[in-house]
Amino acid sequence: MKIACIGGGPASLYFALLLKKSRPDVMIDVFEQNRADDTFGWGVVFSDETLGNFEVADPESYASICASFARWTDIETFVGGQKTVSTGHGFCGLARKRLLQILQERCSELGVRIAYERAFVDVETARRDYDLVVAADGVNSKVRERLASSFRPELDWRKCKFAWFGTDKDLRAFTFVFTDTPHGRFQVHAYPFEKGRGTWIVECREEAWRAAGLDHKSEAESAEWCQRLWPEHLAGHKLLTNRSIWRTFPTVRCASWVHENVVLMGDAAHTAHFSIGSGTKLAMEDSIALQQAVMAHGNDVRAALAAYQEARYVDVLKIQRAAQTSLEWFENSARYKAQSPVQFTFNLMTRSRRITYDNLKLRDPELVRGTDVDVARQHGVEVLAGQKAPPPAYLPFALRAMHLQNRVVVSPMCQYSATDGVPDDWHMVHLGSRAIGGAGLVLTEMTNVSAEGRITPGCTGIWNDAQEMAWKRVVDFVHAHSQSKIGLQLAHAGRKGSRSRPWEGDAPLTVGAWATLAPSAIPFYEGQPAPKAMDQADFAAVQAQFVDGARRAHFAGFDAIELHMAHGYLLSSFLSPLSNQRTDAYGGNLENRARFPLAVFAAVRSVWPQNKPLLVRISATDWLGEGGFTLEDAVQFAKWLKDQGCDLIDVSSAGNSPESKPVYGRMYQVPFAEQVRCEAEIPVMAVGGIQSIDHANTIVGAGRADLCAIARGHLEEPYLTMQGANRYGVANFAWPKQYLAVQKRAAE
Repeated sequence: MKIACIGGGPASLYFALLLKKSRPDVMIDVFEQNRADDTFGWGVVFSDETLGNFEVADPESYASICASFARWTDIETFVGGQKTVSTGHGFCGLARKRLLQILQERCSELGVRIAYERAFVDVETARRDYDLVVAADGVNSKVRERLASSFRPELDWRKCKFAWFGTDKDLRAFTFVFTDTPHGRFQVHAYPFEKGRGTWIVECREEAWRAAGLDHKSEAESAEWCQRLWPEHLAGHKLLTNRSIWRTFPTVRCASWVHENVVLMGDAAHTAHFSIGSGTKLAMEDSIALQQAVMAHGNDVRAALAAYQEARYVDVLKIQRAAQTSLEWFENSARYKAQSPVQFTFNLMTRSRRITYDNLKLRDPELVRGTDVDVARQHGVEVLAGQKAPPPAYLPFALRAMHLQNRVVVSPMCQYSATDGVPDDWHMVHLGSRAIGGAGLVLTEMTNVSAEGRITPGCTGIWNDAQEMAWKRVVDFVHAHSQSKIGLQLAHAGRKGSRSRPWEGDAPLTVGAWATLAPSAIPFYEGQPAPKAMDQADFAAVQAQFVDGARRAHFAGFDAIELHMAHGYLLSSFLSPLSNQRTDAYGGNLENRARFPLAVFAAVRSVWPQNKPLLVRISATDWLGEGGFTLEDAVQFAKWLKDQGCDLIDVSSAGNSPESKPVYGRMYQVPFAEQVRCEAEIPVMAVGGIQSIDHANTIVGAGRADLCAIARGHLEEPYLTMQGANRYGVANFAWPKQYLAVQKRAAE
């Protein structure tokens, strides 16, 4: 077998030596356009976990790498003129040049041929002359560009500029420096990699970079400017240059990494922002996976490449998601100026969602303890010296006269079990058990303002006396037997109505169907019955139904109402241009599309008691980029709602189009809630992939949201909040007297 590796970076070299070691008969040529000792950038960082993979793959190169390492466990964060230290993390760094030398030497020992100063980009010739072509030619890959129709790359050019400097200062830890200037915020990512050398990456928003005049400065002038910005941190030491030009980071994703006998590796296939230090890690783990795939499939190259992509694609995607979240955190770090240094550091440590409250507590209990105290005091909870503060999820929260004992919310979850819209014993047990379980707020399922506003015949309603009295029974139970508050999610299904229950096919009804309403006569799914485009009589009727539902909710005793303006139901469908294609005053620009939802909100607010909060759930994005409802639209809509008296925005996403492509994952919608909270300056509830009290502690502790709604976690465990109170040793948690024995056992 003959193999060509295009690009002489860690991905190519490591794959070449691993395969040559396993199959000495294979001929491997590595083509590198630069000289052997050319490398751009300074150091690379690995975690202890990554090193374990290297040790198994090739003990010889692993030993050489370890012999060259600088090791440290601390992260030092400088913000607001103060230093906060987090410990227990475990990092290793070495010079990128030294890593390349180690891999080059190992390749030479094993008989890999390396051709330097050879720009080998004739892919068709390579495909003809070699059985396998490995394209590891970096973020600006010529191979990826040449075969773009097969790889289908997406490049997302981000909002910051960065320059990769070195320094002759001895750094003792991973160092983050956040400095606010008249031009904007500048931030440093720095770490040691050998005696007397460290990496010093400077990053800032592009507008700050331009305002500072750095767009006109040379490499040397930029280094001098940055050196003057941090005299106390550099302490007389210099910033060093090595093609330290200002760059914009691209997030590279490819739908496929394989084209016949050509495969992408490393930055050519995928990038991960330097803030999580995973670029070289990903490249070398790609190498391990490709070597294993080739060994498993012998000379069947196409089978090997298919196995390689299958083995790596999801793992890389997970890291890219974490890296993207981290990248966006740094793009927006200035939004946390008001946070104390301790909370800011906790926020920084948990930014990618891979490290959570519990993870960090194992590594650095002092930082988490300090965060608990700091956040508690911010929210008016007195913590005396030596006293244990409640974890963030167990801090009280108030909206108007509604006082919650904690930040955990039972998210609305349709049960499809009502008869003629009337909730029954199922709803009593379902909601009552979760209230007994200790959640601060329990929200009912989507409850509809008319029979025609239901999703299915099994959905609950609140348009008649029987429904109102049935809901009052549930509310009275919650108030009598728990400290939880209970809110009604008030809604109209719009064009997503008149369907069978999920376990009956979730299809348009054939018996007992009803006509549906929407802003435009566009069915949700192609081929299904079209809704009626609403006219003025419909607007008046639906608005009156919402008002009647709100009045009934008050008489039933609900503590709050959440208006459902998300997930493609009627009010949500007005907001999205995907479902609202009207040409009158209710369609077109965002102001027009928001006109009817805002009118419904104002009407409900006018009859809902002033001492009771009114919440709104929105879909912050249609997950379709241009043409749909965007996060920027959501922020503006939240501002309008706030002006009309909205107390909190419950931030979800998607639902307006079956074409939406959400990227799911743990806490995946939290960044949307955070942006609405920061830019609209209104309390928010986060929802989506929040799986545990640990996640809620992370979100509230970092200041990303005020409340955390958990759905599936509460289906599995109604007593989630109560269990967390035992686990975290929460004092003053309101236990039902019937369950006090459990509290006593936990305290023993």
